Amino acid sequence: MPTHIALLRGINVSGQKKIKMADLKALLTDAGLEQVQTYLQSGNVVFQSESSGGEAAQLMESSILKHYGFEVKTVIKTPMELHQLVDDNPFAGEDTKLLYVTFLAETPPADRLEQLQTGDYHPEAFVLKDKITYIFAANGYGRAKLNNNFFEKKLQVAATTRNWKTVNALLEMSRD
Repeated sequence: MPTHIALLRGINVSGQKKIKMADLKALLTDAGLEQVQTYLQSGNVVFQSESSGGEAAQLMESSILKHYGFEVKTVIKTPMELHQLVDDNPFAGEDTKLLYVTFLAETPPADRLEQLQTGDYHPEAFVLKDKITYIFAANGYGRAKLNNNFFEKKLQVAATTRNWKTVNALLEMSRD
């Protein structure tokens, strides 16, 4: 059965949209997903399902809305997509503690991409490939201008960001 990685946007951040991972695991298992595992408290789920990524995202979003009463945008990736993302890292050789990945829920409009590319964000840097944005946050993500809200606003698409350690941990979990 195919393995998928779900990245839920904005749960358990600053006391908002609280979901205990044990409860999320039970909810998603009850919804029909198999071998559900969570990582950390920030909405990272590895699971198995015959459903497509889009179908699984809809199932998760509707289950959370029905059970908790709030919307949570969900981005689904395959282990192969995460593996390719790690291999394609344009900031290889940089301090991995300063590397982040923003996962876009959809391809942004071309005019928005053009506007974004013209800015000077030094000392921060980003590379956008398809629906993945690699970020080098030179002064740490807590002070970064190139954060999740920045990309959502500039590109007008839902997004969720993970640090490099989490991306690699999810990739390892998906291999087990």
